[in-house]
Amino acid sequence: MFPRSPHRQNSRVVLLQSETVPLPLANPKVRVYVDPPCKEAGRRIDAIAPLRLWHLTSLDAPTVAVVWALAIARTAGAHLPGWVPVMLALGTWTVYIGDRLLDARAGLSTGEVHRLRERHFFHWKYRRVMTPLAVIAGAVAAAMISVLMPAAIRDRNALLGVAALVYFSGVHAPGLRSLRLLPKELVVGVLFTAGCALPTLTRMWLWHGPSTTLRLLLMAVTMLAALAWLNCHAIEQWESGSPRRIDGIMIASATLTCACLTVAAEAGGSATRLAVLMACTATSAALLGVLDASRTRISPTVLRAAADLVLLTPIMCLMR
Repeated sequence: MFPRSPHRQNSRVVLLQSETVPLPLANPKVRVYVDPPCKEAGRRIDAIAPLRLWHLTSLDAPTVAVVWALAIARTAGAHLPGWVPVMLALGTWTVYIGDRLLDARAGLSTGEVHRLRERHFFHWKYRRVMTPLAVIAGAVAAAMISVLMPAAIRDRNALLGVAALVYFSGVHAPGLRSLRLLPKELVVGVLFTAGCALPTLTRMWLWHGPSTTLRLLLMAVTMLAALAWLNCHAIEQWESGSPRRIDGIMIASATLTCACLTVAAEAGGSATRLAVLMACTATSAALLGVLDASRTRISPTVLRAAADLVLLTPIMCLMR
């Protein structure tokens, strides 16, 4: 165990080479100091341990994906087969586990551990469990796509798979990172929302073709994509500690909230389900603004988990 720095006696030390977190790729001299973000942070974290575990095990993204996919289908009046949300959850979980393991490996092998967060260390610590689980989940999801998904829908969804592969390569292949033309947060938001919406959009297109319902649904999906971007952007700014973020998240949150409420008001009685979904989206955007305003009083891991938790407001669409 490394000794504490004499200049940081009041800090909580996160040691990267210990008995509980084996890091063979890390520089053995590296130490990372993390100051407690708020008074009594440990007690607050313990009080909401299930929320932390939900985030650390990468179950947050699959949960949001399933809720959004079902909410979009409910808004369109479409019925998704039971295997679709299961496939979506497994596929999303596989991608997020893989992303965090690769991030952890890259950070530890290069010594850039300052870029890693608790979720990365958690995945690396339990990589011998998380890796086979991700492989199994990915294999089951692929089998569902191959066996259960109709060929017409599978062909149209193939483009999303290619786009996701290109993104994944651009993020984790060192030689391709410089070729990214769009911000990572924007790409993630669009791809994530597209994955949630395509099961419904492709069915609506195949069964009804261009229609008013489809156009309204595309408007709702656009707002959800903006919300997904805001979520990713806020997390990136919180974790980077960039001074340039002053009031930017609050402004984006207020703008998106107003836009969603405007759409909800215009939909009114003619599209009640759309209005409900837009009201839920507006609520999520507003809550992200509240989290941003409270970020200094919330521990980083809880703040990150809460940012995904507030995206679950569309679950209200499923209760009507």
